[in-house]
Amino acid sequence: MDFGNLSNKRAFITGSCEGIGFAIATLLVAMGCEVIIHDKSDEEKCRLAAHKIDPKGSLCREFVVGDLGRMEELNHIQSQLSNVDILVLNASTQSRIDFELLDKAIFDQEVNTNVWSSIALVQRVIPHMKDSKWGRIVTLGSVQEVKPHPKMAIYASMKAATSNLVKNLALQYASLGITVNNVAPGVVATARNIEALSNEEYAATMLQKIPIGSFAKPEDCAGIVAFLVSELGNYITGQTIYCDGGMSL
Repeated sequence: MDFGNLSNKRAFITGSCEGIGFAIATLLVAMGCEVIIHDKSDEEKCRLAAHKIDPKGSLCREFVVGDLGRMEELNHIQSQLSNVDILVLNASTQSRIDFELLDKAIFDQEVNTNVWSSIALVQRVIPHMKDSKWGRIVTLGSVQEVKPHPKMAIYASMKAATSNLVKNLALQYASLGITVNNVAPGVVATARNIEALSNEEYAATMLQKIPIGSFAKPEDCAGIVAFLVSELGNYITGQTIYCDGGMSL
């Protein structure tokens, strides 16, 4: 058996035009998986990303555009999905703001994007997985599940909620051949973190909290996801795996 072969499998990866999602899409295509990519708002960005991931256009040619935090756009995304064997819930939003300045609009945006959209997308793909008696669901969590950032109270709370949801879903669907797991990155050198990490003092402070002494690359997280959705990860479900250089210790 070729444990790295995902041919005849079809994946949907949210937020997959850059960063961790892009790295995951690239690796799954290399393993023979057909991949549908996603961006919040930019069709051209999707086309360019798809070409970079798969220049031949044989395995990565479909894309879906829509804001996961807006109900009508989430409904559109759901309507575009069919026969998804692997669901990777990578996209999220985070607000860096003092706790006392949080308001309902910020809360709703984070809950809708970071939790409700995950529930809705799982509901969309789970019937096919049940019929196939095979499925892989992976959420992208955060080290903030156990070490919350003081200026991201809602984001950290939502990521903790997601890891609990993973345990619940894993129990419900394990007997049907469906695994559900959570990969929790630490500080990853992606576009989202460029501004914060460009502050040398802040970057040095963060590095002091990471035993390995360096920031993660998107590919570090992608390798764990690929493992979990392959046959090598067949017996793992309901788990959170930290990809954080030891930051959670």
